[in-house]
Amino acid sequence: MGSLQLFPHIKFPLPSQYTISFSCNLQHLLSPCNRTNTNRCIDSKIKQAKVVLCSSQQQEVEEHSEEEEFQVLTAIQSSYNHIVILDTPKSRLLLLDSTNNVHSIFNKGSKWTGSYWDEFATLPPMVPRGPIAIFGLGGGTAAHLMLELWPSLQLEGWEIDEILIDKARDYLGLTDLEKQNMAGGVLNVHIGDVFSSSVAIPGGYAGIIVDLFSDGKVLPQLQEASTWLELNNRLKSNGRFMVNCGAGEDGLSEINDAVSQNEDLSMDGTWEINATIKALCKAFPGQVNWKKMPKSAGENYLALTGPLADMATWSADLPPELSSSVHQWRTC
Repeated sequence: MGSLQLFPHIKFPLPSQYTISFSCNLQHLLSPCNRTNTNRCIDSKIKQAKVVLCSSQQQEVEEHSEEEEFQVLTAIQSSYNHIVILDTPKSRLLLLDSTNNVHSIFNKGSKWTGSYWDEFATLPPMVPRGPIAIFGLGGGTAAHLMLELWPSLQLEGWEIDEILIDKARDYLGLTDLEKQNMAGGVLNVHIGDVFSSSVAIPGGYAGIIVDLFSDGKVLPQLQEASTWLELNNRLKSNGRFMVNCGAGEDGLSEINDAVSQNEDLSMDGTWEINATIKALCKAFPGQVNWKKMPKSAGENYLALTGPLADMATWSADLPPELSSSVHQWRTC
C-alpha cells in the first residue's frame, strides 16, 4: 500500500469517540503530540480550535479555511501497521505506520483523488487482456477508480495485513468491490506476501501495479534488480509493471522541486535519484519509463515498464481527467 505525505504524525492511542470541529485545518490538529500523554494533547488541540472560532479573528480565519470535521473511526495496532481511519465530510483516510502518511483515500463522491492512485487507472489500455494484480492493495483506492472506469476488469488485490483488509471492508467500501458487477468486473482480495511463489497465476498477469511501502518507504526488495526479474515471471508476454516508486533520496530536495515545478519533465538524470527506478532500469534496460507527480499530488515518482506507447492512441483511450497526464511519461 502506497504512501502520500499529507499529514504530520498522529500518536497512539487516539480517542475514537471524538468528533472534532475546527477551522484552523486538519494539519494543525494532527501536529505531533507527546506520546506519553496523547489524550490530553488531543483535548488541548480541540480547545485551541474552538477558541479560534470564538476569537475576534473568526472572519479572517473563515476567509482562508473552511470549517471541517473529522472523526477517528478506528485506531488499532496490527502485526504490520498502526492503522488509523479518519472520517471527514468528503472522504475517509487510511493512515499507517509511525509516519501516519495517507495510504488510501475513499471519497464519498467522485472516485478521483488528484494523486498517483489515479495514474494506475491508465494501465488497462496498455496491457493484454487478463487479470491485473495490485501488490499492496491497502484500502483499495486504485481498485475503486479502476473498476469505475473499466468495469469488466478482473483485479487481484494482494495485501499482507489481514486486519487492514478487515477495516477496509468495514469503513472503505472494499466489500462492494468484491461483488461481481454487471459487466463482470470484480476485485478478488488475497492475504499474503507478494514475494511468495504462491502469488503467481497460470498464464500470468496482464499487468501488475506495485504499491509496496513500510514505514513510509518503498520496500527495500524493490531496490534490487533481482527482485524485478523474479516478479517479471508472473507477467504475461507483453505484460507491464506500473510502480509507485516513492520520492527521491534524502538531501536532493532541490532537484525534486525543480522537477515538480518544471512543465517539461524530461530533465536528464533526475530519475536517477530514485533507487527503485534505477533497479528497474538495471533489470529491464531501455524498457523503463518514468514520471514525477507534481508537488500538489505528493511528488511521487512512478515507473512503467515496456516500450512507450503511441501517446495519441493511449490518450484517446482514457477519460479526459487522465488523457493529458500520459504525455508526461519519459523513457529513462
